[in-house]
Amino acid sequence: MQKKSLVFALTILLSGGVTQVHAEMTHADSVNMGKQKAMTCVSCHGEHGNSTMPMFPKLAQQNAGYIVNQLKAFKSGERKDPIMATFAMSLTENDMVDIANYYADQKIAGEPEETFDNAEERTEHETLVFQGGDLYRNGDLKREVSACIGCHGPLGEGNKPAAFPALKWQHKDYLIKSLTDFKFGKRSNTNDNMMHMIAVKMTDAEIKAVANRIATMK
Repeated sequence: MQKKSLVFALTILLSGGVTQVHAEMTHADSVNMGKQKAMTCVSCHGEHGNSTMPMFPKLAQQNAGYIVNQLKAFKSGERKDPIMATFAMSLTENDMVDIANYYADQKIAGEPEETFDNAEERTEHETLVFQGGDLYRNGDLKREVSACIGCHGPLGEGNKPAAFPALKWQHKDYLIKSLTDFKFGKRSNTNDNMMHMIAVKMTDAEIKAVANRIATMK
């Protein structure tokens, strides 16, 4: 009987011990572990989560809950991407939390200043940013396009309790791709398919405008 009890105790220790120990870790411990686990992310998402490639998102200062949800979606196949799916398949939920905590603790780097060949290009950009700012703040009631500010905050900081993502200083090219994917149903892993319902009503010009505005948010 004692032998069986010992085996049972060891089984519990081996199966549940890691989770219990992880639950007792400090936030700083989780961040330090996340830094090591995120080493393979650097090639796409950049050092400290500040991607320099326009089509790969910055993860620095992103809400941790959002990152965890996305990694779970990649692992389950709910969100499609062959590279991210392969990476996420190897992660435990504790790994996801550590990586998310690490990136949430980093500081996002601003986008480089736009350069223009002439005054006409500058004016076009400023017009896009103005139009995008109006849509971000107010939406379009007539066409039932919801304002971005309601979920993503006045400065693009997101909503941590709801795990809505921070958007500020994100690459505009990545934002355009994401909104376009939502619009055409290539990406749909949001509550009640919320982002598809919004993006499908947006014109390509509106998507471009709001992406340009968000990229300038600090």
